[in-house]
Order: sequence, then C-alpha cells, then structure tokens
Amino acid sequence: MKIDFLLIGQGLAGSALAYRLKQAGKKIRIMDQPGANNSSRVAAGLFNPVTGRKMVKTWKADSLFPRIVPFYQELERLTGSKFLTEKAIYRPFLSVEEQNEWMGHSADPGFEAYLEKIYQESQSDYLKDPFGGVMLRNSGWLNINNLLDAMTSYFKEELIVEKFDESILSHDGEFWAYGNIKTKALIYCNGLGAMNSRFFNYLPFAPVKGEILEVKQGFAPDYVVNRGVFRVHLGHGVHRVGSTYTKHDLEEGPTNEAKTELLGKLQDLVLVPVDEIISHKTGIRPATRDRKPFLGKHPTEVGVYIFNGFGAKGVSLIPYFSDIMANYLLNDKAIDHEVDIARYFNYI
Repeated sequence: MKIDFLLIGQGLAGSALAYRLKQAGKKIRIMDQPGANNSSRVAAGLFNPVTGRKMVKTWKADSLFPRIVPFYQELERLTGSKFLTEKAIYRPFLSVEEQNEWMGHSADPGFEAYLEKIYQESQSDYLKDPFGGVMLRNSGWLNINNLLDAMTSYFKEELIVEKFDESILSHDGEFWAYGNIKTKALIYCNGLGAMNSRFFNYLPFAPVKGEILEVKQGFAPDYVVNRGVFRVHLGHGVHRVGSTYTKHDLEEGPTNEAKTELLGKLQDLVLVPVDEIISHKTGIRPATRDRKPFLGKHPTEVGVYIFNGFGAKGVSLIPYFSDIMANYLLNDKAIDHEVDIARYFNYI
C-alpha cells in the first residue's frame, strides 16, 4: 500500500494536519497508540488572547485568533458534531495600577479585537474582584474529547490503531516502509513520543505536567473566570478548574498537592464553597524549551518531518500552524524561523 503521508499520533495536532492533507487530496494514514498518555484528551481546551500573570497579549495573537473559530466550526460541519464554545473570559484585576493599565489598553488598536469591556468595580458578590476586571472576547473553549472522537470517525478508513515501532522502519531511497505501508513521508505528531525517536531526540522538549479538577459548585455566570486558575462551566453546576504547571513531578497520576493548590486558588477567586470533587485528571504536555512549537523537516533524513510541541496552547496554535505546515509539505512554502526546527540544527 503506497501512500503520501504516514502521520504518527492522532491528538489535536495530528488530527488537524491530517485533515488538511486529506482535503488536499493526499493519501494518508494515521497511526495512533490506544491508551497512551494523550495530553490532548486531558487538556483544558481554552483559547484565551490574554495570558500569564502579567496579562499580556498572547504570542502571535493577531495571526492565531482569526483562524481559531472558523477552523473548528469547519470541523464541526464536517463531522456533524459540536465541540466549540465561544465564551467571554473575565480576568479580575489585582490592583488599581493594573486597572489603570488596562484602561490605557482600551485605547490601543492592538487590543481592540480582544476587549469586550473593562470594569472598574466588582461584577459579583461571588467573586473576589474588588478592582473589577477585563472581559475578553475572541475567546472560549474546545471540548477536545468530542473533537477527537469525531475525527476518529472521520478518519475511519485512514486510522491504524496500534503502537508505532520505529525500529521496523526501513528506507529504500524513495519510500519509507512500515509493515505493508510504503510512504513518501513520515510526520511525527505524537507529542512526547517524539522524544524517543532517533530522528528527533535532540530537540529540547520541556515536558510539563498539568492537573485539572471537575467540581460541583454554585455560581454559574455566562463567562469563564480566569485569574490564578480558570473556571469553565460545563453545565448542571459542574465546572472545570485548572491547571497546575510543573516541570519537576512528571509522574503520571493526580497528586494531593495539586488538588490542594487548585482548590485554594479557586476558593480565593470564587467565594462559593465547593460541594463535590467529581474528577481529578492529569496529563503531560509536550511543551518546548522556548515555548514555541516544532515544525519542519529532519536535516538529513529524506521525508521525515515533525509537527509537535504545542504545549498548553495547542487549541490556539494548531489551526494556524497546521495551515503553515500543510503549505510547507504541499507547496514548499517556507516555515517561520521562530518555529522551524532548523533553529536547533546546531545541537545535533
């Protein structure tokens, strides 16, 4: 069986790139290992144009955010499934100085697309926001599990559910052979699995463990609250709360320390008791040392590529960068140096 592309991994990155290649008429197969640590399936799914403790506009926001909603809506129409929720995000201010700074941002054309309203007073007795906050637009969240399930059905003919074993790969000068498959190109979209590849083990992945809770709690405003932790209402009084961020404890499985941290930050933000902890999940994100993804071709091996390293912001990054990667593969259009793995070729 001769194909154009064999993609390793059907998380969010692999699904998006495979879709673009299939839409371009290419013959693809996707190999995905069942039961592997899949950070996509435990990710928060938020897309948020203003991030971090200092509340700055996220990297490349003006390129990324116009692509997000149209891309996921396209996949919803394709699959007949629902997984995108457009929702305002409310970020309380921590001081009068921060409030004043954001009043200044309100006159900045660079922020116009993302600012719904700035409040100078508390928006609820149930929130700790004495200085008010900023309501953001062009934001929301993605039910990644629903998306991946829908794309699994879409790729029914192309999906191979088994563990990828790189040791049985061989190359005859034109094709890579894997079992009965002959492919012109391999694309590693398998998150941290690429760290164990002989092709890409030199890349500086910086795995990050994240833990999230689902809790039953009163107060369900029509916006996401995000400061210290995010709180997304899933319906029926259930909220997703997260997330932790640690580079040190990478053992799989939830920890009491993370649960205590999340509940403490939640109770410092939302002044309503938690009635019940419904679930506690964890995943290891395929982050990178410079917090920018890995796109591009292996420096010496023919037909070996990577599309990986999206970390905690995959929902925001992947619609834009899957288009960049597809254009590179199909039309030889250059990849920005900021994300091209050529930036690390000196380390091989």
